Amino acid sequence: MALIRKRRLTEQQQRRIQKQQKTRQEEIDTSNDLEGLVVQHYGRQLEVQALSVPDTHPEKPNVQDGEPEPFWKPIELGSIWRCHTRTNLELLVTGDRVKWQADPNTGLGIITAIHPRRSLLTRPDRYHKVKPVAANISLIVIVFAPLPEPAPTLIDRYLVACAEADIPALLVLNKTDLLKENDPILDMLKEYQDLGYEVMQCQSLGDGDVSAIAQRLEGETVAFVGQSGVGKSSLINTIVPDAAQKTNIISENSALGQHTTTSTRLIPFGQGASLIDSPGIREFGLWHLTTEKVQQGFPEIQNHLGYCQFRNCTHKHEKQCALRLAARDGEILPRRLDSFLRLMDEIAEAQQKN
Repeated sequence: MALIRKRRLTEQQQRRIQKQQKTRQEEIDTSNDLEGLVVQHYGRQLEVQALSVPDTHPEKPNVQDGEPEPFWKPIELGSIWRCHTRTNLELLVTGDRVKWQADPNTGLGIITAIHPRRSLLTRPDRYHKVKPVAANISLIVIVFAPLPEPAPTLIDRYLVACAEADIPALLVLNKTDLLKENDPILDMLKEYQDLGYEVMQCQSLGDGDVSAIAQRLEGETVAFVGQSGVGKSSLINTIVPDAAQKTNIISENSALGQHTTTSTRLIPFGQGASLIDSPGIREFGLWHLTTEKVQQGFPEIQNHLGYCQFRNCTHKHEKQCALRLAARDGEILPRRLDSFLRLMDEIAEAQQKN
């Protein structure tokens, strides 16, 4: 079989292509830009909610008698438009505030610019590249439940991600109707509360009352994260009944959640609040972070760093390790120390590979 070689562009050809792309971008008149909010994305296309309308609305074409009625979509506040983006823009995500233009003749739009982000939640994808998840988040709700069995190490990873993005976290124990007497999950919830994290409990199905959580979320732009099957979408549906988020049951074979949310979606809630449901994930890699960023996610451990007998202490076997001594004396939870060391090992391995 003949070997097909990939044709390489010369530097002159590359410069010519770049010039053509720049010219096409500059040809776009931005004087008619509108304000918008990215509420969902579908690959290269995004759904944008109109936050403003033009000073002068485009006029609908006149139709002569006997001619078919042409397609026409009026530009209205709150209307949703499927949009493309200019090629020079960075990757946009749900929650981004943007400038955009609408074409009523097609019902489509084009995003021309992005406003500076107040915050950005990211995570590595399966290809070991850092992927943005949602922007302009003011609160991250970490949802867990008795079933599927909670993974404290995953919760710790979420907390590190919150600290890295400088976004407050709220831990919510859902499906409280499944709790058993003296359930260990309540002890875990109390441990996080003692560490200074905000915690709440609820039951999102049946006769569950989520009014306290709904009140807490007022005025916030909230991202829901957690294992698949913990009830994130059900909780959103209870708080916002018309959200119509898809839900599913727990897999009987694996006792793990089944993925139902396939794209990150922003749902308006109350006065100026929004809920964001992200695809459920069972692992949350943080290999792209620095050791300093991971330490910020373990504030109780960070307070003891630098006090070990040896500067190169591994915190695993040394007798005069400040972290191990603190864990022995009850100042650090042993499971939290294990999570911390596991993450540090992951980062070290990733750095060696790179």
